[in-house]
Order: sequence, then structure tokens, then C-alpha cells
Amino acid sequence: MEKVRWVEKDRYGNEIYLTDERWEHITNPMNHPEMEECETALRETIRFGSRKQEMLDPQKYRYSRAFGDLAASNTHIVAVVIFRFSKELMPNNFIVTAYQKKIW
Repeated sequence: MEKVRWVEKDRYGNEIYLTDERWEHITNPMNHPEMEECETALRETIRFGSRKQEMLDPQKYRYSRAFGDLAASNTHIVAVVIFRFSKELMPNNFIVTAYQKKIW
């Protein structure tokens, strides 16, 4: 298993983790480098943000939370989380990606 960077519980009590590999993917200059300074805000998004289930993929959820100081007039941080089970039938809920978005 990849190295876990941190684990947070969402408002429903689900443990969600971020790996170093996924953080490197998120902050890669070709992806979302503006997230480099937003790791604390990402953690808050998981803990306190609203959550919506994807209609076409019921294991995928988008967490979002508004922030007032994001880059390029963006208003929210969005985290995409996959809910699965490991081989031992333990929850395996992890962040796939995260980004900033302007939401009206």
C-alpha cells in the first residue's frame, strides 16, 4: 500500500485518506499546482464540506467547501473521494484528486 499522508473523518464518521502519490498528482504543474498551498483547506473540505454522490458511479463522492482566498477567483475546493473496501472488507476511502473551482 502507498504511504498515507493523512487521514480525516468526514461529518458522517467515514475515515478518508490521502496518499503521498495522490498529493503529488494533485499538485503536479500539469494538474492543479494552485492546490500546493491548500492542503489545510483540503483537510477542512473533507471534515466539514458538503458531499454529493456521483449518479453514474455510486462509489464516487465529491466533497466541496467554500473558501474566500483561493486562486483565480475560485470559490470552492472540491475533493473527489472513492469509497471501496479492502480485501479484508475494511473501508478503503481515499482521495483521487482535488482542485479549485468557481461555483456560483
